[in-house]
Amino acid sequence: MRVPSHPSTDALRLPEVLHALSDPVRLEIVCALDGGSEVACGHLEAPVSKSTLSHHLKVLRDAGVTRTRADGTQRLVSLRLEELEARFPGLLGCVVDGARRAI
Repeated sequence: MRVPSHPSTDALRLPEVLHALSDPVRLEIVCALDGGSEVACGHLEAPVSKSTLSHHLKVLRDAGVTRTRADGTQRLVSLRLEELEARFPGLLGCVVDGARRAI
């Protein structure tokens, strides 16, 4: 299994992060991960096919919003809360709070 790459904290760019958070499915994924725990990709519920979910997870990972690690045959996804908070203080909290209020 290939190890996914992640941008360093210094390489995180606001336009890419905002783009990743602009899609409703990706925003739903971020809200589901907001509890701070890792979730297996197969346990994420999204109203899309598995291949489309994989695409959304890749966009989030490439933007630096999530971290993916392999554990045996599973891929576990979590938010990069500390890194995002260090780079863009308050951004993720505001976006998640706004998304939850809109539901």
